[in-house]
Amino acid sequence: MSERAAPGAVRLIRQGRPLATLIDPADDPAVQHAARDLAADFGRVSGTEARLLSAPEPGMAVIAGTIGKSAPIDRLVRARKLDPSGVVGRWEAYVLQVVERPFPGTARALVIAGADRRGTVFGIYDLSQRIGVSPWYWWADVAPRRHAHLYAAPGRTVEAPAVKYRGIFLNDEEPALGGWARRSFGGLNHEFYARVFELILRQRGNLLWPAMWGKSFFEDDPENARLANAMGVIVSTSHHEPLMRAQQDWHTHDGGAWDYRTNAERLRAFWREGVTRTNGMDRLVTVGMRGDGDEPMTQGTATRLLETIVADQRRIVAEATGRPAAETPQVWALYKEVQDYYDAGMRVPDDVTLLFSDDNWGNIRRLPEAGQTRAGGYGVYYHFDYVGDPRNYKWIDTIQLGRVAEQLRLAYDHGARQLWIANVGDLKPLELPTSFFLDYAWNPEAWPLERTVDYPVDWAARQFGPAPARAIGAILTRYGNLAARRKPELLASDTYSLAEWDRVAGEWEALELDTETLGRALPARDRDAWLELGLHKVMAFANLHALYRTVAYNRAHAAEGLADSDAFADEARRRFARDAELRGLYESAAGGKWAGMMAQTHIGYTGWQQPDRDVMPEVRTLAGPGRPVPPPEPIRWNAVGVAAAHFTKATPAGGLAWRTLPNLGRTGAAVAAFPMTASPPEPGQGPRLDYDVSIPKAGDVTLDVETAPDLDVSGSGRLRYAIALDNEAPQVVNLLAGETAATWAKAVAENVRRGVTRHRVDAPGRHVVHIWAVDPQVVFERLVAAWGPLPPNSLGPPEERR
Repeated sequence: MSERAAPGAVRLIRQGRPLATLIDPADDPAVQHAARDLAADFGRVSGTEARLLSAPEPGMAVIAGTIGKSAPIDRLVRARKLDPSGVVGRWEAYVLQVVERPFPGTARALVIAGADRRGTVFGIYDLSQRIGVSPWYWWADVAPRRHAHLYAAPGRTVEAPAVKYRGIFLNDEEPALGGWARRSFGGLNHEFYARVFELILRQRGNLLWPAMWGKSFFEDDPENARLANAMGVIVSTSHHEPLMRAQQDWHTHDGGAWDYRTNAERLRAFWREGVTRTNGMDRLVTVGMRGDGDEPMTQGTATRLLETIVADQRRIVAEATGRPAAETPQVWALYKEVQDYYDAGMRVPDDVTLLFSDDNWGNIRRLPEAGQTRAGGYGVYYHFDYVGDPRNYKWIDTIQLGRVAEQLRLAYDHGARQLWIANVGDLKPLELPTSFFLDYAWNPEAWPLERTVDYPVDWAARQFGPAPARAIGAILTRYGNLAARRKPELLASDTYSLAEWDRVAGEWEALELDTETLGRALPARDRDAWLELGLHKVMAFANLHALYRTVAYNRAHAAEGLADSDAFADEARRRFARDAELRGLYESAAGGKWAGMMAQTHIGYTGWQQPDRDVMPEVRTLAGPGRPVPPPEPIRWNAVGVAAAHFTKATPAGGLAWRTLPNLGRTGAAVAAFPMTASPPEPGQGPRLDYDVSIPKAGDVTLDVETAPDLDVSGSGRLRYAIALDNEAPQVVNLLAGETAATWAKAVAENVRRGVTRHRVDAPGRHVVHIWAVDPQVVFERLVAAWGPLPPNSLGPPEERR
C-alpha cells in the first residue's frame, strides 16, 4: 500500500473518499459480514465508509468473493483475468491480485478471491490490515492509520495456512475477563463473542474453545453458536468437555454422577444432544472423558474404559449426524493424565486428531515421530495462562516469543500441523503472544527462529505505524526477556539475594523509564493503545519487583537493627498502594472501557491457588533509631558465567549444526543443535561448542550448564549433553535423570534446568569447556564455572569480561 500513485496501482481512497467494493449477495454470510467490516474499516482510515455494491459499477476499486460461490469472481476466472492457481482446492487459501479491466468502466481493481468462505474472509481482513486497521483496533484501542489517498500496488499474492485449525481458548476468565464482560455486555453473550469472533478472524484464526468457568457457550445465549457459524468461526469445546457440551450444562441440568461406570445412559443422552443441536455448524468435536471440573476421572483409570467411552461417543456422532463418524472432525486431547493413557497404549481411530499438550508452562510433553502420519493428524495445546501447580499465572503477559517459537517449530517439524490452540486466559493483556501464536500458525516459515526478535518490531508497526516501531519492538523484547526470569505470582522477597535485587529491580526501573519516555513521544491518538500494549505491563511488573526488593531490604536490615529498615517499610507500603493505582490507570484507558479487566489478584500467594485479595507482604519496624547502615561488602563469587551464545567456537557434525536463538531464556539468547528431529549422535561425536574460561587456581571445578526447561517429546526420558574440560573424556549428563514433580516444579518456576558436573584443573589460567549435543532438543542458555562455594543467588555470577 502507498499514499502515492504508481503505474498499474489501484486507487482505493481518493481525497478522503474510498472507492466502492463489489460483493455478490449470494456469497456466504461470513463473506458478507467481513465485507461490511471492510467498508467500515475504509471509514476508519478515511473518514467515509466505502459503498458495498451487489453488481459491477464503473470505477469500483475492490472485488471480493469465493471461487464457485461468487458470480463476479467466477466471471473473472472464466475470462482468464483472475488466476486461481494455488488457491482452488486449498483449505482457506486466498489470492489478492490487481486485475486490469475486470469489468466495463473499471480500469483495474484489487480482487480478493478465496478457495472457501474463510479464505475469502481472511483475504478481506488481510486488506483491512494493509490499509491500516489493526485486528486489535477494538480490543486494544489501536488507532487506525488515516489516509487521504491510498493505492494498492500491482501484483499477485497467494496465502494459505500451514496449520489447519488455529485457535484460542478463553480460560481462567474469572475475575477479570468475566467481571469486565458482565459490566460491558451483561455477560459472555453474543455481543461479547461477536468481538471475539471478529478478532480471531482478523488474525486469520478459525477456531474457539469458549470460556467455561461456570458458563455454557451454547445455553447461556443460543445466539452465540449461531453467530459463530454465520461469521465463519469453528466452535469446539475444551479438552475436558466432550461432544459439544459445556461442563456447566451437566450441572445446570443436574445430570448426576459424572461417572461412565454408573451413569452411562444419562451421559450418552447428554452428549447426543450436544451433537444434534450443533448439526450444520462448523465444529471440531472433542472426544474422550476427564473427571468433573478439569480433574482426572479416577486414579489409575483403565484405558479399556476410556476406549469404550470413545467408541460409544463415535457411535453417537454417527447416529446424530446420519453419517459415518469419520466424516465429522474430532479431536482427542492428551492433556495431563490423558497422556498417560496414550503412553500406556490406548489408541483412537485414525481419523481422530491427537492433540498433544505442553506441561501448562510452555514445554511440550510429547510429539509424534517426524514423518509419522495419521488421517486425523496431530496438534498442540499450548498455555499462555494457567491455574495449577506450582502456582497460577494469570495476571499479566509473561510470554517470551523466542521460547514459544522454538517449541512451536519443534511441534511443526514433528508433524503436529492439524490443530494449534493457545490458552490465552483473559485475552488481555496477552495481545502480543496471541498475535504471534496465530501468525506463526499461519506461516512459521515467515519467522525463522533467528528472526523472532524482529516480530515485535513488525507487530508494533501494525499497531503504531513504522516510525516508532523499532523502538517499541525493542521495549517489548526487553520486557519479554526480563519477564521470562520468573512469573510475578512466584516472586517473593527471598527470590533473589539483596545484590541481585539491586540488579534486577534496576533493570526493570531502566526499562520503565525508557517505556515512559517513548510513550510521551507518541501522538495522543496512540496513548491508550500504548498503555494497554506496553506501558502498563512494564510499570506494573517493575513496581512489583521494586515492592519485593524493598521488603527484602526491610527484613534483612530490621533483623540487624539497621536504621533504614523503617524507611524500607514505608517504601514497600507505597509500592503496594501503587500496584492498585496502576490497575486504576489501566482501567481508565479509553474512557473507562476496561473497568474490571485488571482485577486479577497476584500478591500474597501462599500456595498454588490465587489469594482472594492482594495482600501486603509483611514488613518489620524498629522500636528505636537503629544502627548506622554499614557499606555493602563485595561479593566473592568464586565463579564465572558465560552466556551460551558467547561461545568461542561452534563445530557442526553428523548433519547437525548450531543455531543461535534470540529472545529465548533468562540470558536473552540461547543455542541449540538443529534439526531437532535428528537422531541423537553418540556422546562426544555430535556438534560441539567451545568456551574459554579463566580459572584462577588449580583444584576442583564445577561446571553448571543451564538449559531451557524442555521435556523429552519422544518419551525416552532423556535430554542429554556431553561435557569435558580441556582434554578430559566427555561426561554424559541426562537433564531428566531422577525427574520428580518437585524437580519439574523447580524447573518451570525458575524457567531453567541445570546439569552439574565436577572436574579438576592442574593449573590456573585459561581453560576450554567443550559441550557436545547428544539429544538435539536441549537448548543451552548459560555455563557457570565455579572453583569454590557460591554465595546465595538465583541468577548466577556475572558474565566474564573479555
